[in-house]
Amino acid sequence: MATTTTRWHELADRILDGGAIDAREAVAVLDSSDAELMEVVAAASRLRFRHFDNKVKVNYLVNLKSGLCPEDCFYCSQRLNSTAGILRYTWLNTDEAVTAAKAGIAAGASRVCLVASGTGPSNREVGKVSDIIEAIKSDTPGVEVCACLGALKDGQAEKLCSSGADAYNHNLNTAESHYEEICTTHTYADREHTVSQAHGAGLSACSGFIAGMGETREQLVELAFDLRAKGVDSIPVNFLLPFDGTPLEGVDTLNPRDCLRILAMVRFVAPDTEIRMAAGRERHLGYLQGMGLYVANSLFLGDYLTSEGQPGGEDLQMIADAGLEVLRMDGADQAADHSATPAVATGAASGAAPVTAPAAQEKKVAIRTRGAGTSEPANA
Repeated sequence: MATTTTRWHELADRILDGGAIDAREAVAVLDSSDAELMEVVAAASRLRFRHFDNKVKVNYLVNLKSGLCPEDCFYCSQRLNSTAGILRYTWLNTDEAVTAAKAGIAAGASRVCLVASGTGPSNREVGKVSDIIEAIKSDTPGVEVCACLGALKDGQAEKLCSSGADAYNHNLNTAESHYEEICTTHTYADREHTVSQAHGAGLSACSGFIAGMGETREQLVELAFDLRAKGVDSIPVNFLLPFDGTPLEGVDTLNPRDCLRILAMVRFVAPDTEIRMAAGRERHLGYLQGMGLYVANSLFLGDYLTSEGQPGGEDLQMIADAGLEVLRMDGADQAADHSATPAVATGAASGAAPVTAPAAQEKKVAIRTRGAGTSEPANA
């Protein structure tokens, strides 16, 4: 019996031939039925494998300064007046930051993401981060470093670039038409300006969003098309973690199948852009995380800024089980084979309960209590 090519594969064919998806079709991806889901994923995966082969880029977060933020982003555990029981600490020194970065690099990360809470850095703080970047690059020359420090002032992106930073992350977070529903202390345009500054200074622009904050399907599509229009090089797709003590506490509208559709929609919109499964994947994708890697080609290893992820070893095992390989950093040919079965995750030895896929359905967000800013081993 002859097989019928589905409309999703026809869409993939058109994109592979140089065409593009339109907004109506992108909404249709999000509206597709459960019976169509495997075809949607299979079609999107063709774009992923065309541009990224079987490689997964592993990123590792280092939270240089936790909490203490004057902004009121409704989703954020570090926001003004947040009562979330997160770690709160001021700047790590250079040695502490390098030690934290090395934990992720040793586990297979080829990019380290240096993050600090706040509206944006002072010139002195940019100098501090520049010293950290130079130290990390000196220790591991092949590693990429991405900074995420908030809104930038004139000249700061250039300073970070000259110190060796490869990329700058500043997420748009939600569609412009929805932005006033999630933040009142700055605007969507403010965020656009920083993305433009970073790109203009020669840094790779990393900008994504958080799904599940009350936006419509049309607004998710609006944002995906805006990110494509801005020419960002990587798109982190986060899924809302509804921290207790924030305005979005208790908001839990996503299911694993919808999360796969969101990843697929972004892949159809931006077929050759790095798409990262980011915070919330454990909670919202659950057992479908591995399937998500057939659409996304990047993830964060281990813990996030203020919440725990699943043990780093399980992340690496998930990549291997999917038949995928960790992308090596430049000059890392002699490094350990991170595509092989990993050892027991260090997070399990830290005294903190690891968050595995079955725990993804729990209602409380697991607060990070290990790694940067603590004396406990990192989850990597």
